[in-house]
Amino acid sequence: MEGLKVSNANLTVYLHPSKSRDASEAILRELSSLLFTFSEALDGVVLAYDINSLDNKAAKILSGVIPYFGVPLSVDLLLFSPKPDMLLEGKVVKLSQESIHVVVLGFSSAIITVKDIREEFVYKTKHEQDVYASKSHKRHVIKVGTMIRFSVKSFDEEILHIYGSLMPDHTGSIHWLEKHSELISHTNKIAKKRESEGELTTVKQDAIDGKISPLDSVQKIKRSKKQKIQEES
Repeated sequence: MEGLKVSNANLTVYLHPSKSRDASEAILRELSSLLFTFSEALDGVVLAYDINSLDNKAAKILSGVIPYFGVPLSVDLLLFSPKPDMLLEGKVVKLSQESIHVVVLGFSSAIITVKDIREEFVYKTKHEQDVYASKSHKRHVIKVGTMIRFSVKSFDEEILHIYGSLMPDHTGSIHWLEKHSELISHTNKIAKKRESEGELTTVKQDAIDGKISPLDSVQKIKRSKKQKIQEES
């Protein structure tokens, strides 16, 4: 799944003088307060941390009415940072004719509204259960409990809410997608080939009708072939 990354950060944790006897525990408490919250400085939601180095002897006392002291440390952080068009995975927890509700990584909620569900999927009631079933592949079904792969449209950092989409062909039930990945790839290649052939046919017809010159026709065909090679590579 995309959206996860490990980042190394050099941080300084500021502690009250009363915590000086057990600075290590106080530092862990401060780091734990970052968990499952979005940090602008880190550009992500902190999911876990691992302290690489901690140097109590390098702590510096700050001037002020209450002289806090800062402890420098190096930390590895696991961050969740979903961006538009990334592919995420989650479990369907609610489904209706208007939307699909998903939980990602057990803490972040996501919603996919009907306008962002491709026409291939049709809402229906099957065996007294609401589902979204594919018109093209009868075994491709999304229901409550299904693990799905979807594309990110946007991410609300304050409430950790994701707005998703099932418009791309490579989204849907993970179980079905993994079993039929070769079929999806083959279908996409056929679609690209037909699109390319359609462009060539249009160019040739325009040349016959006198809408473009023979030279323009040759140049367009060359560009179309070049574009096709780049897409396939």
